[in-house]
Amino acid sequence: MKKILLLCCLLSSFAATAQKSQKSKDKDKEKEERKQRYMIPQKDKDCAYISNVTKNTGEDSEANGTATRLAYRPYEELLTEINALRKMNNWADTTYQRRFNSLPAGGNLVVTMYRRGAQNADPSLLSITAKNKAGEEVFNKTPAAGNGRFWNRDLYKSERTIPFVKTETPQPLTVIITDSKLQQNFEYVVDPQG
Repeated sequence: MKKILLLCCLLSSFAATAQKSQKSKDKDKEKEERKQRYMIPQKDKDCAYISNVTKNTGEDSEANGTATRLAYRPYEELLTEINALRKMNNWADTTYQRRFNSLPAGGNLVVTMYRRGAQNADPSLLSITAKNKAGEEVFNKTPAAGNGRFWNRDLYKSERTIPFVKTETPQPLTVIITDSKLQQNFEYVVDPQG
């Protein structure tokens, strides 16, 4: 009888240890899923106007399908582009005027998201807000809905170009992209002056 009681106690202690081990693994996995932040915002290698605050563009983020990239194109760059296109394509004055009038005064934000599954790469799942240094919200936008296009292996890519706000005085703005499905925030600093 004592041996059976001892065996039951031993098995229950193993079960409790295994349960604690599983809980600690779940906590570690949850910590990995949260986005890590840089101590000092890091300049984006592809866009001189963007600094990454969250570590979300590395290979590990692309491996787990949660990469979100942000690029900024200022008004001057867009104007130079349509002037070059005008010369190259021999546009009529009306075509040039229509393109010129459609240029956003604050430039464009280009949001690119990579997700697993086409339905997960829907840009309408994102909410984009920008705040100035005082913490006032100066921009809030949800991109148009759509599905992602196949990118590689199991990743799908969606890209949206969004007109950005022009502030009275050029200043760095903190842009936060919130993914409602992943429950994650991707944070950037946009400096229109580069």
